Amino acid sequence: MSKLKKIILSGILLALLIVLNRFISIKTPLLVISFSFVPIMMSSIWLGPKYSTIIAALGDFIGAILFPFGTYFPGFTLSAGLSGLIYGVFLYKKQEEEVSNSKFILKLIISNVLVLGIIEIFVVSIWLNIMYGKAYLVVVSTRVLAQVIMLPIRVITIFFLEKLTRPMVNKYLYDGENNEY
Repeated sequence: MSKLKKIILSGILLALLIVLNRFISIKTPLLVISFSFVPIMMSSIWLGPKYSTIIAALGDFIGAILFPFGTYFPGFTLSAGLSGLIYGVFLYKKQEEEVSNSKFILKLIISNVLVLGIIEIFVVSIWLNIMYGKAYLVVVSTRVLAQVIMLPIRVITIFFLEKLTRPMVNKYLYDGENNEY
């Protein structure tokens, strides 16, 4: 994929991330229900860890500055960038790489367990504890259930979206080469 296509796709995914995160989500001080993971994970699959890290971090930063939900806290931007990095390391598919569906599902599960378990439960809970002064264990316990529920939703959503978009990606992003992953 050419660098120009990567930049254009990054811009589109960044805009989609901001819209999904800031306008089409349910937010409380302790819990966020959103499909903003979709552009981050799809950028991880198509563009790799460098782009997905930048998109995730910029999406949080720009969204927080332009459409604040509360005070800006840089820890959340760091967490978003780390999530993009983890997804990018596990999910990136080079154009010529063939990955079976079962291997891809395994990569989805591992990357989501790491992001949801480490970043969303423990690290974000630290940021919430710093910001709101809530007891850390209380914050963690309220977030665990939400993340357990989100795990299969994220895996199933991304698996089917990737399968659905694969023909378009091969045709338009990879100059028409038909590679099965």
